[in-house]
Amino acid sequence: MEPVRQTQVSIPSPSRWGIHAAVGGRPVVYGTLNINSVSGNRVTGTINFRGRPIPINGHWNPGTRQIQFESPYAVYSGNLTIFDDPSIRVRHFLFRGRLRMKPPSLQAGQFGTWVATTESALTGPPVGSQGLPPAGAFLTSEILYGTPE
Repeated sequence: MEPVRQTQVSIPSPSRWGIHAAVGGRPVVYGTLNINSVSGNRVTGTINFRGRPIPINGHWNPGTRQIQFESPYAVYSGNLTIFDDPSIRVRHFLFRGRLRMKPPSLQAGQFGTWVATTESALTGPPVGSQGLPPAGAFLTSEILYGTPE
């Protein structure tokens, strides 16, 4: 296993991520997270769990690889992990973290967890290779690409 180098990494933008969230220990739904822009430390985009894109705004810290964003219904915070697969020239991006529901959501005040993944072509040397990503990476990638038939 190669040591992971801590380098500043950009979030790909625009990018489409598969996302899964659970609140109060119950799975909520799968959906998509679109990061439309990362300008400086500001992140804008949409999140879509029920067929309607909802705007998000937040902040990205490339040094600590932490993201925080909110929609009208929830506040999300998480950390980025990168899994490079040089054999197929793919970089997997994985966010995972906590969320807090807020009014007007019926689950306002409840806490939960979220996982979001996307990938891009690996164009330079690997920056992270910690083995295989967690199962959540594969589940959320099915949202983006569908299940093989």
